[in-house]
Amino acid sequence: MTLWNGVLPFYPQPRHAAGFSVQLLIVILVFLALAASFLLILPGIRGHSRWFWLVRVLLSLFIGAEIVAVHFSGDWFVGSVWTNTSYKAFSVERVQAHVGLHVGLVGINITLRGTPVQQLNETIDYNERFTWRLDEDYTKEYVNALKKGLPDPVLYLAEKFTPTSPCGLYPQYHLAGHYAAATLWVAFCFWIVANALLSTPAALYGGLALLATGAFALFAVFAFASVSSVPLCTFRPGSAALTPRYGASFWVTLATGLLSLLLGGAVVLLHYTRPRVLRILLDQSVQGYSNSPFTLSTPRLGTPHLKITTAL
Repeated sequence: MTLWNGVLPFYPQPRHAAGFSVQLLIVILVFLALAASFLLILPGIRGHSRWFWLVRVLLSLFIGAEIVAVHFSGDWFVGSVWTNTSYKAFSVERVQAHVGLHVGLVGINITLRGTPVQQLNETIDYNERFTWRLDEDYTKEYVNALKKGLPDPVLYLAEKFTPTSPCGLYPQYHLAGHYAAATLWVAFCFWIVANALLSTPAALYGGLALLATGAFALFAVFAFASVSSVPLCTFRPGSAALTPRYGASFWVTLATGLLSLLLGGAVVLLHYTRPRVLRILLDQSVQGYSNSPFTLSTPRLGTPHLKITTAL
């Protein structure tokens, strides 16, 4: 293997700018399609119940979409910094760049973008993903990154999360992400059950299912927050330190769990204190749910009392 300009030959790969997760995009499009379908039939609902159904359905879709979407988001733990750093191994060349770290439930994303993007006769715009799913090997992906000759800041941050790193981040984030993902799927199942039960006269059990949805969403947040007990290594990719913090997915999941608890608690409270108000809010009649805008009621015709006499 020969040297070129004092630098070892690397393995050039086509680089792509940090983009939107395909799985996350699919989830958003599916729930947007459901919301659009409901909005199309909304004008067919008569009276003030139209607005009750609008709020009810959109709130429910938001909770379901959020629970599923955060599985594919890398914004549970994020950090970024502008720094002056070495670019590649065995080279004294340095670049000005923006380095980003995005930790999700199943792995991390490391971004590196030069300022400007064109430096050293190369486009510096990287988005590298390293996963720790049960069926994938993080160490193998890290070794492949070394073989590709990825930039120093990417390899530096990726090495901090390897199983053999003295930082001890891998077992904590791996287990926390695994349990958080599992509890979120349980929350999604309870969300489906809650929607089914709230469309029946058994509104109390729908409220209890909403409480379970919120509880499991909060369990996921607490499971991921357990990594806070681990002393965080100092991330210094170059001249500046990178300090991660909880990201949007963490806070939105926390808010969704609290919202589900609030809605479920309101349903249970109204069931015991104002059952008639609850039936009105759920667009049900006192006898059941025959006044729902999606049911057709057939007026009952009274049977006339006929008295027939026969004269013989």
